[in-house]
Amino acid sequence: MRIKRILAATAALTALVTTAACDGGGKDDGRAAPASTNGTDPAGPDAGPPSAGSLAEAQKYVQRHTSCEQLSTEPADKRMPSDDPAKPGAWSVTERGVCSDQRGRGQIVLYRTSDMKAFQAGYKKHVSDAIDGGKGDYGLFSRVFVGKDFAVVPRRTESAMALAKSGLRILTCNPTFGVPKGYKKEKALVEHCVLSDFVHSQDGKGSVNHQSPEEEGRERGESARPKEGRKPEDSLGLAEAGSLAELKKLVHHEVGCEQFSTDPETVSVSSIDYLPAIEGDHKMWGVGERGMCGYPGGDRRAHDLSWLDKVDDMITFQTKAKAAQLKELRENGGRYRATRSMVLVGKNVAVETNDPSSRHGLYQAQFLHLNCQEGFTAPEGYRFEKALVNGCVLTNYEGS
Repeated sequence: MRIKRILAATAALTALVTTAACDGGGKDDGRAAPASTNGTDPAGPDAGPPSAGSLAEAQKYVQRHTSCEQLSTEPADKRMPSDDPAKPGAWSVTERGVCSDQRGRGQIVLYRTSDMKAFQAGYKKHVSDAIDGGKGDYGLFSRVFVGKDFAVVPRRTESAMALAKSGLRILTCNPTFGVPKGYKKEKALVEHCVLSDFVHSQDGKGSVNHQSPEEEGRERGESARPKEGRKPEDSLGLAEAGSLAELKKLVHHEVGCEQFSTDPETVSVSSIDYLPAIEGDHKMWGVGERGMCGYPGGDRRAHDLSWLDKVDDMITFQTKAKAAQLKELRENGGRYRATRSMVLVGKNVAVETNDPSSRHGLYQAQFLHLNCQEGFTAPEGYRFEKALVNGCVLTNYEGS
């Protein structure tokens, strides 16, 4: 099952997702909130998520870092985004306003919320719905800055860069996004989202990512990323585990592994809805330990099946997986069957699943899809690394 990716940025400003087209969990987020911030962050950006008792206080907080003038709460204000899904009454939003950033010559939308977890959940669903609708890069260039009880969404990258130095954090829920080394990375209040101070932008005015092939190319004066992808020794990092038990623990939430078996007869089960990528003796694939998550059948039809592999010989594994993938594509008109599991690999582990939601979580856990389609490349913003076998790459982008 493949997720179609749309490369073009969103044409109209959607306040809570991305401004690239315009210019450019738990019960807490792991940061203790100060007792009272009154719209300021006197202890600095690492003191915890800032709080504001009103939109006016939120405005004062923003003004410590960038311009935010002529605050208005009128829905008819022309600066207010017309297609904003987070109007008062939705996503636990109690107040919404807009101000002008005279330095950045853009607008900033401010929100007060009575429940930040509900706000983040609403945003996550909004992004997920857009991705499921075919907009694979939706939310990848997020401008949603969140605090304890308020959120700020600047239109311009310059404003976002200024706010990135505050105690606010950017909420990103596109599963292909990864926070580069050197930037703050914190848990959001909802699963499969992340908080960071990295401003991801297509206009060249965002945070510098020295890990990115695109940034490295620009620094060397090159106009495009290497077509073959980043070399394995220069990988941005891959998931690894010392045993099958460790792998199960690592991916338990992503694949839903409440039911798990290593019994050879159970692991070899497949169904009309769930076809593993590995066929035959897994030892011939370089896999030392293999297990299966899910329910293979019985009183009801097989469901929620995924396979976990502790790989002893990754070159052999990728070689066999390449051959199987190309065979699948030939037999199915250049597409994966919806029931055929795709292989996501780490450093010494692999997961086979046909569930897009599971793969979304696995990408954030540093797994990458082994793609051996001839001529495949990935757009900017997605990981694109060379595999251990010729003709294949590792990526978190699913598309042609």
